[in-house]
Formats: sequence, structure tokens, C-alpha cells
Amino acid sequence: MKFIFADSLDHVDPRYDFIRDRYAAGRTPYWDDVYPHEIMGYAPYDGVLVSRGIVGGAAVGGKYTEAQAMRFRRVGARTFLRLDMPEFAHLPIFGDCGAFTYHKEELPPYTPEDTAEFYDDGRFTHGCSVDHIIFDFDQDLVGTSGGTEEARRRLDITLENAEAFLRATRQMSNRFTALGVIQGWSPGSMADAARRLVAMGYDYLAVGGTVPLKSPQIKACLREIREAIPATVRLHILGFAKADEIETFVPFGVTSFDTTSPLIRAFKDAKVNYYLPGSDGKLTYYTAIRVPQAVENPKLQRLAKRGALNQERLVTMERTALAALRAFDREEAALDEVLEAVLAYAVPSVMGAPLEQLPGVQSIDQLRARYRRTLTDRPWTRCACPICQALSIEVIIFRASNRNKRRGIHNLGVYEQLVARLPINERIQ
Repeated sequence: MKFIFADSLDHVDPRYDFIRDRYAAGRTPYWDDVYPHEIMGYAPYDGVLVSRGIVGGAAVGGKYTEAQAMRFRRVGARTFLRLDMPEFAHLPIFGDCGAFTYHKEELPPYTPEDTAEFYDDGRFTHGCSVDHIIFDFDQDLVGTSGGTEEARRRLDITLENAEAFLRATRQMSNRFTALGVIQGWSPGSMADAARRLVAMGYDYLAVGGTVPLKSPQIKACLREIREAIPATVRLHILGFAKADEIETFVPFGVTSFDTTSPLIRAFKDAKVNYYLPGSDGKLTYYTAIRVPQAVENPKLQRLAKRGALNQERLVTMERTALAALRAFDREEAALDEVLEAVLAYAVPSVMGAPLEQLPGVQSIDQLRARYRRTLTDRPWTRCACPICQALSIEVIIFRASNRNKRRGIHNLGVYEQLVARLPINERIQ
């Protein structure tokens, strides 16, 4: 089972100054930045996925600049992502259309033919057909029953596009493997879509529309899909948001899945920000300690404008919290002293009110307990990855993009090891 990382220009400045919180002088974004596999010295994933909706273009504005999108098409995905070194040459590069980026549109903004050209020009190794996401879902429906008129319309579009996409790929250089995307409103409708895609000639299918679904719902879909198609047909899960439960999906014969979860949770989750391998073969999670920049945090700025905390005091509290954490890392400060300095500054940034104005608030007690556990366990000292070795306690501080993304890249490395240790992957090795 392969872990495919869905990239969204997730690179960092290798010369970032963490003490002054400044980018390197003269830095040019992208050109002077490094991707996860560059800063780690190895690929913390089994491949990369790039969504056409992220690259953007004339039809849909993406995250890439116009110049970046043009260069991507000109030099190809592998060169653009700097996966063209010999040690990364084996990594597959998947492409999809990023259906969520156009979910409000009546029709996808891409045609099967121009999507096949996009993958071929970009020299992808795998490319997904053009789908139209279906948000309706009812696990209790039997077979292909149910489904709103809109859901059925979107499924028809998805299947028609898949057929045209496969025809288009057969007229090309065969540089990439075509994946037919499954959509549906129930396990039965998705199984029927899978059956029809196999009949078209697909031997690799991508299960779409899983992001809002719960694990039991996804498993119900996979179970029916597997029963409907030959065992030799490979399955990929698109946008797999349940990455932490991946070991429970092994029985369904999943060949690959893509996710950004380990990286994103580093800075978008309230509690789960830093991964370590657990003794039980699963993951152990820690909460990163929030020390936002006083002049940029919206809640702190609102407090300053209301006069609840003046700007000078906020800056002093910020510096005190950072100094305390760094002293703790050097074993020059006591845990309780550091914890109180951190909470005095973190609570206003999280709760929007000074700590002294929130006596007895349960969420503060919970935050204190999570921070105490992080500081007591000192998880950054137990990781040998290049990021933790270089940053030490800075990696656990929730502050600005370059720290947060580095923590996310660390998480990618830990997660890749977890996937590699799955019984199915150990048997393959």
C-alpha cells in the first residue's frame, strides 16, 4: 500500500531565521525553497499527487502563479517538484482534477481530452479521469436505488468523462496509467460505477468523494466495490482524510491512497500537531505550544484594540514565553515556570481573553494538561529526523508557516514509516 502525498507547493525556506522569525535575505519563493524530500534528505512518502485544480490555468485559478503553471507544463511534474534526482526516480507522480475546486459548477471545467494532455505534457505516471463530486451519501440504500437527480446527473458526467478519457489516453504516448474515478451516493451505486469502469477497460480505480465520509462508510463502499470487481483491479483512495486509521483498511486491498493529513494537522488541528511512533505500532500525538507573533495574531490584535492587553505587554509576554521554552530546552528552566509563562500568552491567542479573566474554565485546564504532557515528554528529543535534530524545541512551537510546515514535514516522515510497517507492505518487502 503506497502513501501518496498530495502536494500544494508545500516547500519551506531552508535558511529561515527562527530566532528573528525572518526569511533569508534575498529569498525568492520556490526557487530558494526546498520540498519535504529535499529538507529531509529522503522522500517521506511513496509518491506525490498534484491536482490540476491546484496548478490552475485558464479554466480555474489555482495556487500556482501563472509563471509556475507555465513552467510546470513546460518541464513536467518531476522536474518541477525536484523529483528528477536518481534517488527519487522510482516515485510515482499521480494527477487528479481536484473536483472539490469546482464542486459548485454545473459541469467540470476540464474535458477528458485536455486533461489527458495535461497529464501527458506533465509526464505524470498516473492520471485520474475527470469526475464531478457527489456529496449525497446514504449507507443504507440498496444497490443503485436512491440518489437525487443531481447526484445521478453528476455520476453520468463522471462515467461519460471516464470513457472519453480512456479513449484519449490510448491515442497518446502511454506515459501514464489511467485511473477511472468512482463517484456515487451509496456503497451500491459506487460498486456499480466501479463495475462499469472495469467494463470500459480500467484496471486501476480511484475512489472519490470520501473526504466527508466516516471510516465505517468508506469501508462499506470499499467492501461492495471489492465484491463487484476482479481482485486484480487496483484501488486508490482520493483525498483520504482518515489516514490515522490506515491499518484498518488493509483488508480491502487498497493499492494506494493520497492524503495531506500528517502535514495539515501540524497547524490546523487544535490538539494533534506532532507525531511520534507509538510502542503499540500506532502513532502517538502531541499538542504544539502556541506562541503566535504578537503583531500578527488576530485575537491578540483585537485584545490590544479593546485595551484588554496593550501591545507592549503582548510583545513582552511573547518574548518571555519564547525565552522560557528555549531555556527549558537547555534544561535551564523548571517545567511549571515555563508552563505558566506559555499559558499566560497562549490563552489570550486561543481564547481571546487574558488568562486572569477566565478562572475555572475547563478548556484552559485541558490546554494546560496537553502542554504539560508535551513539555514533560520532550518528544522533539526522541526524534532523529533532520528537522528535529536541527530545530530542537522550535519544531514544537506553533508559530508562523516555516515552523509549522517543518513540523508537518516531520509528521510526513513518521507517517511514512507507519505505512511502511503495515503487514501488507512488510510482506512485499
